[in-house]
Amino acid sequence: MNHLLKQYCPRIEFDSYEDFYQNFKINVPANFNFAYDVVDEWAHVEPEKIALVWCDDADDEKVLTFAQLSELSKRFANALRAQGIGKGDIVLLMLRQRWEYWVSAVALHRLGAILIPAAVQLSTKDIIYRVNSAEVKALIALENDYVFTQIEAALPECPTLGTLISVNALESTRPIAANEEIAWQSWDSLVEQASAEWQRPQGELATTSSDIMLIYFTSGTTGYAKMCCHNFAHPLGHIITAKYWQQVQENKLHCSVTDSGWAKFGWGKIYGQWIAGAAVFAYDTGKFDPKRLLERIARYQVTTFCVPPTMYRFMLQEDMSAFDLSSVETFATAGEPLNAEVTLKWEEATGKRIREGFGQSEGPVLLATFPWLDPKPGSMGKPSPLMNIKLLDTAGREVPDGDEGNICVTGLKEAYPPGLFVGYYHDEMRTEESVGGAYYNLNDVAWRDSDGYFTFVGRSDDVIKCSGYRISPFEVESVLLEHPAVIESAVTAYPDEMRGSVVKATVVLTNDYSASDDLVKELQNYVKHNTAPYKYPRIVEFVDELPKTIGGKIKRAQIAAKDAGRTWYEEDK
Repeated sequence: MNHLLKQYCPRIEFDSYEDFYQNFKINVPANFNFAYDVVDEWAHVEPEKIALVWCDDADDEKVLTFAQLSELSKRFANALRAQGIGKGDIVLLMLRQRWEYWVSAVALHRLGAILIPAAVQLSTKDIIYRVNSAEVKALIALENDYVFTQIEAALPECPTLGTLISVNALESTRPIAANEEIAWQSWDSLVEQASAEWQRPQGELATTSSDIMLIYFTSGTTGYAKMCCHNFAHPLGHIITAKYWQQVQENKLHCSVTDSGWAKFGWGKIYGQWIAGAAVFAYDTGKFDPKRLLERIARYQVTTFCVPPTMYRFMLQEDMSAFDLSSVETFATAGEPLNAEVTLKWEEATGKRIREGFGQSEGPVLLATFPWLDPKPGSMGKPSPLMNIKLLDTAGREVPDGDEGNICVTGLKEAYPPGLFVGYYHDEMRTEESVGGAYYNLNDVAWRDSDGYFTFVGRSDDVIKCSGYRISPFEVESVLLEHPAVIESAVTAYPDEMRGSVVKATVVLTNDYSASDDLVKELQNYVKHNTAPYKYPRIVEFVDELPKTIGGKIKRAQIAAKDAGRTWYEEDK
């Protein structure tokens, strides 16, 4: 039995969901640090244990054992220390899914530095905002012309940024000098020249579980992105995410498809997976291609698999019978609600239903279809242990089954759950409003059925109010998805003088259909006949693709803002 899990969890095996919910516990040591207590521990006990299997579109491959990961991260930690990076300093990473990300993250945890993951798609404006908001001291980036151009354009307005390190994923003839005062340094050269000798810091340089380890710039519905802080205990909260939702298995490959700039990377590609002893499979691609992804799942014999619902939808457009997915024992999804039609089609193609999970950048998985639960199409599952999830009304009262309420993590004053964020960086007022009271309100609306399963309705500010009715965008989207013409859709409120708002559907069509007035009427009638008629979209717009965050979430707020003539802020990429 996994000795790491036993060290942090008094019990690992459970007879039922009820047993799991009531009796699962996590012991959080006062000085837990993922680099020493997970990576180095595996390197000591099982040095040849596989940590990472990495490949890319060019079929380059890299396999790292925990012993190799431990040594490389010690070397890079020494290199960063020589650059003046230490405990509490903030470092921004823009590395997509390069294997160097894992080494760099572990090195930063070793130092006690604070890591900010970011997407390689960020613009100059995005970079300036992030660097200055967090007072970033160093930036480690994937080398390509777009990334370098955006970063170098940002430099004159980023006074705290003193170190630039390039991961040479691509050959480049670009001059290495960014300006006269700061120059790009090679990640490979720094690691190669650094010592592998490293001792765990003591005294003031040592980390505690309550120190800040990680900051996510969260994708809000409008306005500037918030800086969500996680402490060094955060990886332990992802034991539930990996072991009990994704159901990763020791020494087997787990694949979550996500860019390192999104919080789902922390959910599915490093923390809980390595604590549980699983190996992470990473396919580093510049652009999602369903056929190539299916081919690699089959080739590498992945055991557990998790992608956003959008990717399942596009994979279902391929000839699924051409790919042997029999090695996959658990399919999971998060990031957006999963339409019932998708999970039923996936079951038809693979023989297995998709297990949905739900959460935010602010925490680990909060609701999920755990092993003892039968996946219920359209449902997110049941609450995670330790999180005390309840549905509350605007007055903070729990709502009865069948009624809509805000999803809230309660009991914060009694026991603060490991894995939940601890506040917003440099924003004491927002921190106090969010987690300073008895509960944390996610501002996501759901309802619970008589079996205890939760069903997502929408963001509290996404729910459409039309002629006195409250309409769930997800419900209308799910009906539209059942029509053979629709591959995906976004349902939003469109301003209307008489009704306040009407329902609008922005639709991406399958290859077999073309936009037409007749198809608009057909889709409207389809919704009228398959749900309450007042929910049908009075406006239908056909588009080639929907705007999404780097994690695959549809930007409904961007569509609504455009329709209302409001400014949309791009800082939440």
